[in-house]
Amino acid sequence: MVHYEKKNRPANLSAVKTYSYKKRKNKTNLKSFAKPFNNSLAFKFFESLPKQLKAVELIEFIDLTVKARKKNKPFHLLMGAHTIKVGLSPIIIDLMKHNIVTGISFNGAGLIHDLELAFWGGTSEDVQKGLKDGSFGMVEETAYLFSEVVKFAKNNKIGLGEAGGRYILSQKAKYARYSVFAMAYKYNCPVTIHVGVGTDIVAQHPNFDAAETARASHLDFKILAEICKKIDRGGVVANIGSAVILPEVFLKALTVARNLSKGKSALTTANFDMILHYRPMVNVVTRPTDEAGKGFNFIGHHEIMIPLFAWGIKNKYKKIKG
Repeated sequence: MVHYEKKNRPANLSAVKTYSYKKRKNKTNLKSFAKPFNNSLAFKFFESLPKQLKAVELIEFIDLTVKARKKNKPFHLLMGAHTIKVGLSPIIIDLMKHNIVTGISFNGAGLIHDLELAFWGGTSEDVQKGLKDGSFGMVEETAYLFSEVVKFAKNNKIGLGEAGGRYILSQKAKYARYSVFAMAYKYNCPVTIHVGVGTDIVAQHPNFDAAETARASHLDFKILAEICKKIDRGGVVANIGSAVILPEVFLKALTVARNLSKGKSALTTANFDMILHYRPMVNVVTRPTDEAGKGFNFIGHHEIMIPLFAWGIKNKYKKIKG
């Protein structure tokens, strides 16, 4: 038998130096979060917009979303973690509470930031500073919470998204009411998490269980594929701030849905981002809606565009009972 010497040696994660969350300065805290709107001024504002270009398209997307929800069709969000970091959680939670948003998909970082906010009320470290001395992502409590959610998913045989919400509620986290995952479970709104192994800070820690994380995330992929069956029959999808992972996951989940459920496709999609990216445009806006609906693309900062969109849709939707 020929014996081969191992030429590629992995890093020893058990030797990494971690530190406590209490020593970290956060860029995001609950005092800076957005607040949901509850007034009728939105009608006058949107009516005052010029009937030109993106103003017309935004109003049309709002109208199509409201029409879909009136028919009890899903409105699903694909969300990058940046949306949590800029304080949009209360806006998203409010849309779930009023039965406007019916499902959400996140990348792995979405759960990380949501956990930190739920338990400690702050998130988002100084990456540049931490990268210089190797402390970036090395908060031990964050890795512990993530690993506990993975264990919770394994023990209860559920997806990572549902596990996140249930774990936060089971531990009675101090700021659970600001957690998208916890409130999604409360309002019976499915949440899925789609992890890229090595893309999140928890993968730097020795307690990261790649196999179980992937298993729970793959279950969430299958859950999303099932949701896509309904989306593809008149539903709406909005991608908010995910440039690669969620547009790719959505395209595959939609493919599975169309493979398993033959029939005429019909859906509306939109991409909200700060700059134009290739994958959201083709995997969300154009390919899924080809001969099947209409796609929109809106460029602008999330902390402005998403509250504005939520303001408009909530006023249009307010007469609909959940």
